[in-house]
Amino acid sequence: MNNDQVLRDYSEQILDGDGGNDYERYMHTGTLLSLQRRPEEVVHRDELLFQVVHQSTELWLKLAHAELVTATDRLRARDLDATVALLTRASLGLVLVTEQLEMMHHLSPWDFQTMRTVLGHGSGADSPGWRSIHRQGNALGRVFAEYVAAEGVDLAELYRSQVHSPEHRLAEAMIEFDERVSLWRVRHYKMLTRVIGNEVFGTQGTRTDVLARLIEDRFFPELWRLRTELTETGPMGRYHLGTSS
Repeated sequence: MNNDQVLRDYSEQILDGDGGNDYERYMHTGTLLSLQRRPEEVVHRDELLFQVVHQSTELWLKLAHAELVTATDRLRARDLDATVALLTRASLGLVLVTEQLEMMHHLSPWDFQTMRTVLGHGSGADSPGWRSIHRQGNALGRVFAEYVAAEGVDLAELYRSQVHSPEHRLAEAMIEFDERVSLWRVRHYKMLTRVIGNEVFGTQGTRTDVLARLIEDRFFPELWRLRTELTETGPMGRYHLGTSS
């Protein structure tokens, strides 16, 4: 086969579907790029910024949720290495969701007031991505608790003397994911107050300060309490507890 024939073969589009080429057909770019409000529909040009940030967030959360589902299944199967790898991917999805909030810095507080007139009662609390993450994070926490009980894992001892074990890597991957969720909550809260202010009501009538309290929510509270236990029972614990003589 000569070079001209090779080039001809690769120039032919072979997938079925809408679009002028295989990339458009596989990625459904026609549909994807039509999901934002059209120029004639917007009340402010930054609606495109607002929708792109939130729609891409939903896509990353869809991926993170899929990784969490499989991670939970692999933990049930006692495949700790795969669980850690999948949790790491889910955590990276949270990093990307958090970083893209930087774009919201370019949204003027006054301009957003115009945009709010067309948002209805839409709220981030209704995000299907975040709701699925919340459900699956809790499910993973339950499976982890079952694993610890069934295998007789001493979490404190895990951190004292087994820091290179698969169980320790798993615990740290879970902490990493939990922390990434909290960091997103912090960033989201600060972004929101930067745009609409403190102690005001959002689109569903919820005060912004309610979001600040959510920052302390944890999927895996036992792994956070463990850190307190290690501090209190460690070499310096008695001094911090005021029991030194």
